[in-house]
Amino acid sequence: MADITRRFGWRHLRSAPTAHIRHHKRGVLAHDGAGLSFWYRSLSAALSEVPVNDRELAMAFHARTADFQDVTVQATVTYRISDPAEAAARLDFSVDPDTGAWRGAPLEQIATLLTETAQQHTLDVLARTPLAAALVDGVAAVRERVAAGLAGEPRLPATGIDVVAVRVVAIRPEAEVERALRTPAREQIQQEADRATYERRAVAVERERTIAENELASQIELARREEQLVEQRGTNTRREAEEHAAADKVRAEAEAARAVRLARAEAEAAREVGAARAEAQAAWLRVHGEADASTLHALAATRLAENLPHIDSLTLSPDVLTGLLAKLGRSAPETRA
Repeated sequence: MADITRRFGWRHLRSAPTAHIRHHKRGVLAHDGAGLSFWYRSLSAALSEVPVNDRELAMAFHARTADFQDVTVQATVTYRISDPAEAAARLDFSVDPDTGAWRGAPLEQIATLLTETAQQHTLDVLARTPLAAALVDGVAAVRERVAAGLAGEPRLPATGIDVVAVRVVAIRPEAEVERALRTPAREQIQQEADRATYERRAVAVERERTIAENELASQIELARREEQLVEQRGTNTRREAEEHAAADKVRAEAEAARAVRLARAEAEAAREVGAARAEAQAAWLRVHGEADASTLHALAATRLAENLPHIDSLTLSPDVLTGLLAKLGRSAPETRA
């Protein structure tokens, strides 16, 4: 909307660069262009403001497919008024000289024209298309048909309107039908999920079986190696026992030989000692045989005295001493003789 100010009975208009202003003064075109700024008198001025920027028109309408299913079509049409003079001549773009507001609803008229034209071509396409095909390929088909229909609509160029782009956002069936259509896909997805779950479980079972087989093979190999170890230990123990037995045999033979040699030496020594003792005894007997009786008695007394206990003192009575001296006196002459 143009910006209008009041000064001393005059009006000043300032428009945006995207608004085309047409100013007629007493039926004569005084100003014509976009982004204008000028003074005027409201009693003698006729103003029109035509937007020349690109405008988006969102539309939604219902249609019926070839199999009698209701669908909702959502689309957007981008248009632009390329000929403001033609549009101002065909549609009411006049504004109030005092406020700058549109006196009519020109954009609503353009929206109605574009919506009805797009809906007509959309209905023509969907009426010959089944629901499944409309949901799969209907967006592209409807977009192409609507774009071609709007481009061939004679009223749009006559009004100075150019269609810039056509976009079909979605074609959606009713909620119940949409849920019904989703069911097979959901079931298939669920089946795929179940199949993936079963495959994953099968793979897990196979892996567990492989792990169990590997563990069993490892245990078997460990048992076999333990058996080899036991056999090797037995062999080593037997060999060690044989070595010990051989060593004990050699040691016993050596000890036996040494004992034999020692016994022989002891026997030889005993024979020599016995011979020496025998010679000594014989010599002793010869000496005793050659000695007289008194000498033998003295030796016997000496040996007896050597074997008697130790006597510190001996007390003899006068009678015993006298008798002993008497015996010694009688034996003295015999000894001298």
